[in-house]
Amino acid sequence: MDFELTILGSASATPVLGRHPTAQVLTAGPAQYLLDCGEGTQWRLLENRVRHQRLRAIFISHLHGDHVFGLFGLLGTMHLAGRTEPLQLIGPPGLDELLTAQFRCSTTRLDFDLNYTRVDTAAHAVVYEDAQLRAWSLPLEHRIPCAGYLFEEQPRRANLLKERLPAGLTPSQLAQLAQGNDLLAEEGGVGVRHADVAGPVPTPRRYAFCSDTRHVPGLAALVRGADLLYHEATFLDESRERAAQTFHSTARQAAELAQAAGVARLLIGHFSSRYKALEPLLLEARAVFEPTDLAAEGLSISL
Repeated sequence: MDFELTILGSASATPVLGRHPTAQVLTAGPAQYLLDCGEGTQWRLLENRVRHQRLRAIFISHLHGDHVFGLFGLLGTMHLAGRTEPLQLIGPPGLDELLTAQFRCSTTRLDFDLNYTRVDTAAHAVVYEDAQLRAWSLPLEHRIPCAGYLFEEQPRRANLLKERLPAGLTPSQLAQLAQGNDLLAEEGGVGVRHADVAGPVPTPRRYAFCSDTRHVPGLAALVRGADLLYHEATFLDESRERAAQTFHSTARQAAELAQAAGVARLLIGHFSSRYKALEPLLLEARAVFEPTDLAAEGLSISL
């Protein structure tokens, strides 16, 4: 099953040419999920050839404009495109009020169900689950209620090993084994055990999305061992005081968290518009945690 992250935007609040407000798409098998929806996200979906009709759920971290101002337009486009499938919306308190006011003032009606899950931004709890993945909230510390999200794919079946399969199995028998079942012998009992012809069960892949937040060392325990961590890195560490005042993090602090959590890989983003070149932020993070990359526009990472 595909498990892939695509970066649509990783800028902070002030517009910068060539950078876009925060938005990401997580693909898990046949389903896709949108993480934050800054202004212009639907254009970024078009540019990256992501079909918005495939979106099963949208996760919003907080209600600052650079993370949510694109949502109303995207929902309207889904309606105009004829969407009928229900859409799950997961976000902080007040998101429903924001959308309700926009729908009322513009007399907009949707032809699909929009189901809303209100997130307790101070809790670490399951907020969404379907056949592809499960998502937990991650308590962050920002100027307004804000939550990150930890995504873990549902357990996968072990793959069959061709060299261990007996000769002469029918397509139906192979299908039963592929589904994790044992084959019964004609005279009774077990003929072929699934465990004898399959490899190890794959470890579920995990992605942690830590949106706007000041440095929270306790997050390390919640995202420990993740395959990929995205963490905001608005400032260089020389502006650590400014970062704390504005409830943001530095590139070094993001790397320190990644190192403490033992994640496999780190992406940093939400860069301040003061930085025309991003290489210094990358170098600062890599000095602490080498497997770090910039959350560059259009970047796709398969886990």
